[in-house]
Amino acid sequence: MPPKKGSAGRNGSNDSGRGGGNRLVIVESPAKAKTIAGYLGRGYVVESSIGHIRDLPTKAAEIPARYKGEPWARLGVDVDHDFEPLYVVTADKKSHVKKLKELLAEADELYLATDEDREGEAIAWHLREELKPKIPVKRMVFNEITKDAIRRAAENTRDLNLRLVDAQETRRILDRLYGYEVSPVLWKKVMPKLSAGRVQSVATRLVVERERERIAFTAAEYWDLKALFDAAGNGSGADPSVFPAALVSVDGARVAQGRDFTAQGRLRSESGVLHLDEDAARALAGRLVGAHFAVRSVERKPYRRSPYAPFRTTTLQQEASRKLGFSAKQTMQVAQRLYENGFITYMRTDSTTLSESAIAAARDQATRLYGASHVPDKPRVYAAKVKNAQEAHEAIRPAGDSFRTPAETGLSGAELRLYELIWKRTVASQMKDAVGESVSVRVAGTSTSGENVEFGASGKIITFHGFLKAYVEGADDPEAELDDRERRLPPLEEGDTLKAESIEAEGHSTRPPARYTEATLVKELEDREIGRPSTYASIIGTILDRGYVFKKGSALVPSFLAFAVVQLLERHFGNLVDYDFTARMEDMLDDIARGEAERVPWLRRFYHGGEDEAGLKELVDDHLADIDPKEVSSFPLAGTDIMIRVGRFGPYLERDGQRVNVPEDLAPDELTKDKAEELFAQPSGDRELGTDPETGRLVVARNGRFGPYVTEVLEEPAAEPEGGTKTRTRKKAAAPKPRTASLLKSMSLDTVTLEDALRLLSLPRVVGEIDGEEVTAQNGRYGPYLKKGTDSRSLETEEQMFTVTIDQARELFAKPKQRGRRASAAAPLRELGNDPVSGKPMVVKDGRFGPYVTDGETNASLRKGDEVESITDERAAELLAERRAKAPAKKPAAKKPAAKKPAAKKKPAPKKS
Repeated sequence: MPPKKGSAGRNGSNDSGRGGGNRLVIVESPAKAKTIAGYLGRGYVVESSIGHIRDLPTKAAEIPARYKGEPWARLGVDVDHDFEPLYVVTADKKSHVKKLKELLAEADELYLATDEDREGEAIAWHLREELKPKIPVKRMVFNEITKDAIRRAAENTRDLNLRLVDAQETRRILDRLYGYEVSPVLWKKVMPKLSAGRVQSVATRLVVERERERIAFTAAEYWDLKALFDAAGNGSGADPSVFPAALVSVDGARVAQGRDFTAQGRLRSESGVLHLDEDAARALAGRLVGAHFAVRSVERKPYRRSPYAPFRTTTLQQEASRKLGFSAKQTMQVAQRLYENGFITYMRTDSTTLSESAIAAARDQATRLYGASHVPDKPRVYAAKVKNAQEAHEAIRPAGDSFRTPAETGLSGAELRLYELIWKRTVASQMKDAVGESVSVRVAGTSTSGENVEFGASGKIITFHGFLKAYVEGADDPEAELDDRERRLPPLEEGDTLKAESIEAEGHSTRPPARYTEATLVKELEDREIGRPSTYASIIGTILDRGYVFKKGSALVPSFLAFAVVQLLERHFGNLVDYDFTARMEDMLDDIARGEAERVPWLRRFYHGGEDEAGLKELVDDHLADIDPKEVSSFPLAGTDIMIRVGRFGPYLERDGQRVNVPEDLAPDELTKDKAEELFAQPSGDRELGTDPETGRLVVARNGRFGPYVTEVLEEPAAEPEGGTKTRTRKKAAAPKPRTASLLKSMSLDTVTLEDALRLLSLPRVVGEIDGEEVTAQNGRYGPYLKKGTDSRSLETEEQMFTVTIDQARELFAKPKQRGRRASAAAPLRELGNDPVSGKPMVVKDGRFGPYVTDGETNASLRKGDEVESITDERAAELLAERRAKAPAKKPAAKKPAAKKPAAKKKPAPKKS
């Protein structure tokens, strides 16, 4: 069990009585506290913990003085004494904990009402341990925030589930040991400020491995024939008379399709397979002109499609990505708001189960909207398909015993769109199957050379749409056919003659495996049983924020930095990024949650090792000296003598001592031999411009990390004579620094002249004096400007830095300083659609730090991999949503203190008569 220090008071009670007294209810978020307080009414004080109140220390300053000398202090876990964690209240929570203790002092009962999952149970336990209540403590749990649900929860409390707490604390300790032992290896051997994590590193490896597959992929070209057949008047009503078909076989040999080729572009098997090239396909099409065709076979089968299960966390993230263009993080943020405001049930769940009241609500709504004929006689029950499902007890659905339609919610923007998705899915889950008929047709013909060819066509007719009236699931493949799509064929029978309207040769190429999107990465992690579904959104956010992955459209692209990190971990810490090993760790954590395993022996084996395996500590200590930083950060470019390296300042190419930087937004699979040669061909070395006549120093133009610039070359300082004594008391004189200046927007590295360079190096230029203060013209990060003391004014053009006079400067400083964007804002670079949250039009503009997207209220810079020409509405909305989420909460306007009334003058006491 987790270590418990100090008096924690009594634990929960199953007493359902609601006697008098003052009850303190603690939840996680202020928004939830406000809603619940309204439902509970008098006798309850509802306060938020604002998330976790304490955690393992994250910096040295947080470690209590009595532990600072301990060898395990930096970990925050005593690895030699049963892995006892050291928990501290962070500085930003101390005042809030004090407030909670003050409220507790006035309470008769404490209700811990945090979320009903492992993390929520752990937060409740931490609250009990830190507050040390002397009054009864009750665990209050609920799955939705409605008046009835909250009152039921207050009347039916339970004990803290210490097995769940134990599992969550084990997970926290495990992640701390992994991160704090492995991350420093990355700092020393790859780059500072990197991080490693139990699930984060495995997720990064998945994305890197997919990119490796794309790099190694060789496309294969194959051809087939597409025909358009006329059924000679057999069409009637909704059925067409003309239908398309594809060549299936020639003389009994199946025509090769994409699935017949390996990733190396070779046929998997040549036996019984005909690989047509362009010449052969066109020649065959020519020999089939005027040929007679007839239906060889017609196969009809019943079609049935059952409804999709209600949403759980991962399926909601996947579907919101496909249908709404939301990132996993955005989906969870919007869902959190819907939950806290009483619109949906708890959104971190592995379950697809619906309560009896929810089933009744869904069936009632389906009956009212689509008729009783669309609702089955018996309710549908969905069994959990997720191993060790535990996070909550019900699927994600609209809250309450009766569902509000989207129009009845009063929601708007992203909240409305996500609620509608959840509402439709839930209602559809209690509707009847879609039924119909699928048809497969084979058409035979003979070429002028006597070749027997066969074309194939398939169709699908839905005779009863059932649940598809309410909801159709999206697909990750944009070319995939959705479930409600019909393909109608004419009514055909064997022997029917057909006329070929056209027969054309079509070429195809096999495609490399698609990069992961957020939706498909979530699915892959869940399928491999890696990590908890409730953490996937934060994991994806972490690998994006760390620079291991960036987005191109919706695709997740690994950076070269990710390649270096994964290569190091694979070579030296293979188990830690092994998919099966990581999944087994998850199983063990679930065993602990069920009371089937003890955490201390398991943690001891993981960290210190066992009889036949090395532990984490030994792996790090033994391998650190063996890791060659250059080796793990180097990758040969296939088919060349070029080496790709990852340096402290980013990726670069190296050949025969020559180096060239790799653009940070270049996807690894796009770095081909031709692209590499193109990069080497670009001017990358110093371009000598001439000598400064005033200083005699050489002036050169260079291409640096932050763009092209000019600088002067200083002479190397004279070396100290060998054997010379070093004086410790005398500080070494600072070496002179060369003047440096970035090129203006109107200049380029190839055309900049010595005259241009000398003008740039003359900056800042002294313009004159105003009121005894020097005025200078300078080029800053926000563009050209004038500076006078601490005051400044923007200049309209870069040329003005060299031409502005003191009189013009005086006029500028006489005007009030402009705030924000200049009045004459430039036209947008691109116009997009409306933002789903604000409803306002989105545009891409050119800003001080590059292009950004805005809806007029929120600005978000385009990221690595985003391009002005190709950014989609969904990606723009995602960037704005992320920016809003990171923005600090608006502080409420300070209330003005009430004006003090003048003290009433005392009337003089009446004189005694």
